[in-house]
Amino acid sequence: MNNTLRSTSTHAVLDAMASDEYLELDATEMARRVRDEGLAPGALLGAALERCTYVNDKVNAVVMDHSEHAIERMLAYAEAGTSRQGALAGVPMLLKDLNTYLAGTRTTNGSRLLAQAPLAEHSSTVTQRYEQAGMLIFGKTASPEFGLTTTTESAQWGPTRNPWNLAYSAGGSSGGAAAAVAAGIVPAAHATDGGGSIRIPASYCGVFGLKPTRYRTPQGPSSYEGWFGASCGHVVSRSVRDSALLLDISHGHEPGSPYWLAPMQGSFVEQMNRAPERLRIGLVSRGMTGVALDPDVQRVLDETVALLCNLGHEVELVDLPIDAGQVFSAHGAVTSTTLLTAVKDREAAMGCSMDEAHLEPISRFLLANARNTTAETLFRARRAFESIGEQMELMLSRYDLLVSPVTASLTPKLELLSLQNRYEDYTREIVGSVAYTVLANVSGQPSMSVPSGLGRERLPIGMMFTAGRCREGLLLSLARQLEQSRPWAHLRAPL
Repeated sequence: MNNTLRSTSTHAVLDAMASDEYLELDATEMARRVRDEGLAPGALLGAALERCTYVNDKVNAVVMDHSEHAIERMLAYAEAGTSRQGALAGVPMLLKDLNTYLAGTRTTNGSRLLAQAPLAEHSSTVTQRYEQAGMLIFGKTASPEFGLTTTTESAQWGPTRNPWNLAYSAGGSSGGAAAAVAAGIVPAAHATDGGGSIRIPASYCGVFGLKPTRYRTPQGPSSYEGWFGASCGHVVSRSVRDSALLLDISHGHEPGSPYWLAPMQGSFVEQMNRAPERLRIGLVSRGMTGVALDPDVQRVLDETVALLCNLGHEVELVDLPIDAGQVFSAHGAVTSTTLLTAVKDREAAMGCSMDEAHLEPISRFLLANARNTTAETLFRARRAFESIGEQMELMLSRYDLLVSPVTASLTPKLELLSLQNRYEDYTREIVGSVAYTVLANVSGQPSMSVPSGLGRERLPIGMMFTAGRCREGLLLSLARQLEQSRPWAHLRAPL
């Protein structure tokens, strides 16, 4: 990303606030100061760009520069007299470079195949809602190729490094977003989760990440679900209240979509602020891939259970009522055929066939498998989504929440989970990172990663909480309680 501001006039409108002050503010407080204290949006945007200039060469989180777009929006708000209006007026924002569009800019999905894709003719609905709330979108964050792995390393953008230890992965596929938040570039960043892609990088980078209920947030226009609804968009953030506020401004049915949830009663911020009553929580310690928990993950899980009990909640060991093979088989069939469709669409647009230089080795392997997928296989995968979701809803009628690790293993070093590896090496390494998260994507329940401790190399470890459909408010309420009981915002990556 070119972090150099491109004109003298740009400098005139970006009188950046002090870096130390900027790093102390979450998005909610930034917007309050703009609205109530007259803080100039240019001071926030300038500070975000300065922070990006300082740290991005180290972490490689922000891979596209849209600062001129953000400045134009800021000046347009000022001219219209609306620069202090909107729930998040003046707050700097980043979009993930994966199936999310900003008019006039390119989205590559982390792939060389789309490196020269046409500029977007329109913005995604979620992008529009962020800007309607007054946010200033100044760039896009890295994603692995088509979001297909749990690290953020690609031939298109290179590796995104964990701000806590630059030799380690930031997670994936929203690793660019999580690294940007952990590095202090923005207090919250757009992210998506199709198999753990919000929760895994949130855990690895020590930030908060909530995957909403299926269809809670918009995916359109034009395409209204990702991976048969397994993929959902939201954010990673430093604070729980930012996640709640951003969900308030972004959720809800969009015109043209055949999918929607019942209208909300009240707001997510209001629900977050209600202390949870005594909860019955199921403890899931055994992952779906059979990988033993790393001792540091086990220690943080035990500490989290003890904290939950001290807060008055009841925790009981449970087994998941699902066939893990069915979960991964259904998820794999959907993701690989979606990749096949994307590749065919791009080939048609280019007027030629893809060659090996366009896709990474693991992507090519998945693509070859997808070409043999039958209509029956895909139909059965969709039906498995429904039956697994039903089983999980029945279980969550007996428990308020489930708690588990986010991953069975600790944050991996870079290169281990890259799509440029041999398939055998890749599958051997990835089983520790996908042992828990994929289930909520297949079943459709909301699920979150809460910063919960540190492991070896002082790398963060998150714990995962999953609730019944449409119970994001309960998750946010518990997350707020945990945030107050065991604060994490003061823990900063050593950049």
